[in-house]
Amino acid sequence: MQTRLNSLTVFGSGSYGTALAIAVASKGCEVKLYARDAQKAQIMNESCENSFYLKGIKFPTTLSVSSNLQECVDFSNNLLIVVPSHSFKSLLEQIKPFFTQNHTISWATKGLETQSLDFLSDVVKKTLGTKIKMAAISGPTFARELACGMPTAIALAGNDEGYCHYMCNLLHTKSFRIYQSHDLISLQLGGAVKNVIAIAAGLSDGLGYGANARTALITRGLAEMVRLGLSMGANEKGFMGLSGLGDLILTCTDDQSRNRRFGYMLGQGLSIEEAKKRIAQVVEGYTMVDVIYRLSQIKQVQMPICTELYRVLFENKDPREAANTLLSRALTKE
Repeated sequence: MQTRLNSLTVFGSGSYGTALAIAVASKGCEVKLYARDAQKAQIMNESCENSFYLKGIKFPTTLSVSSNLQECVDFSNNLLIVVPSHSFKSLLEQIKPFFTQNHTISWATKGLETQSLDFLSDVVKKTLGTKIKMAAISGPTFARELACGMPTAIALAGNDEGYCHYMCNLLHTKSFRIYQSHDLISLQLGGAVKNVIAIAAGLSDGLGYGANARTALITRGLAEMVRLGLSMGANEKGFMGLSGLGDLILTCTDDQSRNRRFGYMLGQGLSIEEAKKRIAQVVEGYTMVDVIYRLSQIKQVQMPICTELYRVLFENKDPREAANTLLSRALTKE
């Protein structure tokens, strides 16, 4: 095996994984993009673009695609995972036979492990060992804008100062800025909860409730995010940056967000399955509604927005009734 130090392998050829691969390759770094489907990998290599998700955006010459998992692991010491949270653990288990002590793991997956409710950092430790250098990246990022070279900023946090500094520099480009955070818990939790609140914001807009309601949901959703985070050892300040407040605002207010669009369609009267079908990509927040609700019950943290959304999605509660429940709650201090 001959790995390359100043290079990157990205696992996950969806829109965001492809965009990150394009961004790093755009500055001349060698990047390998892993795609499970061999036929799609061949099409992307031949066309030099991911026409499935980012049509019209050409790959830099240093970016190639492969469906061979071992080849992708062997290609670089730096492994970046960008798959849905429900696939995260399974992919780690597939990587494990080829993983060496020279490898490091980072991920742009937003969410928690759906069965155990673990942070993805804990999933990495349990699967690959506690001595692994690892980092998570999160922040307000739409894939197409990143892939087009439009100005973008995110945050990165991990378990090793030197590795985090290295990854910030590896990912950094002239239009893609990475800020180092020192709170891995808030960074991971912010990325999970914001998708839940985005569905609620979209649902509110779909019901025609207007800008006042949307802004209230964002603000009070942030409060719920912080309360849960504090119960799990996070620092409140960590939620006020790019991976918390920044990502929350982006996801709740722009129609590029799948989660917001999903909620909006539900507010317009579409069924859950029909809304998923129209979006035609993973709606990460749908699964996270159940995860965050269960976590809030375990931690005994009040999260009324997340709770009412859970009732709507998993207990068939009428959305307008859920809104009335939120508005009729006993008055409290901000």
